[in-house]
Amino acid sequence: MQVVRQRTTHLIMRSKEIEEVKKSLTLNQTQRSLLVGMLLGDGHLETQNGRTYRLKVEHSIIQKEYVMWLYDQFKNFVRTPPQEKKKLLHGKSHSSYFFSTYSLGTFRFYAQQFYVGRKKVMPKLIEKLLDPLALAIWFMDDGSYKSEHHKTYIIHALGHRKNDLELIKKVFQEKFGIVIGIHKQYDRWRIYVYSDSAVKFRELIEPYVIPSLKYKLGNIVPKE
Repeated sequence: MQVVRQRTTHLIMRSKEIEEVKKSLTLNQTQRSLLVGMLLGDGHLETQNGRTYRLKVEHSIIQKEYVMWLYDQFKNFVRTPPQEKKKLLHGKSHSSYFFSTYSLGTFRFYAQQFYVGRKKVMPKLIEKLLDPLALAIWFMDDGSYKSEHHKTYIIHALGHRKNDLELIKKVFQEKFGIVIGIHKQYDRWRIYVYSDSAVKFRELIEPYVIPSLKYKLGNIVPKE
């Protein structure tokens, strides 16, 4: 009985410590930009009560270095370091790497911008929220070099509707001077950077692209 009481007391004290840590957490500007980029891409905010939210980040095991880099940026928001997850899909084993943050009220503003219910939407404030770092994160999540023939970039804007992408198209052009097109591939839309803007796009995001994902930048040479 004494052992049980001691264990219960320890858990209560640990819970209070965690709550104190959570109260002290605020997002810095870098984390805000990272969060915007992840929510445009593969990141998700989850909630059980509509007041506090946790950020979940998960990528294929081959992107482990990227997950670890993101974890380092949000380490103070995370209790458990990234872990590997295995699952069967169509009879084949697939591995991913993931982490989740504490559930916090500080994420609520972003949930309100990026979600209607559980469905992701393009924020009406995207012009203010999107900066080069956020754009680089979106590209690292969902972007790729199109081909040696086309020499430009695409972003697989999975889940975004065409009218959402029309909004971001305007932001690309007016805020960054980058001209993009919106194309449908099968049943989903994607962003296509016009070749005349490819160099400018690369110059904008390259400083933020981590070494293991530099291959996504392809063979486009920045201006001297």
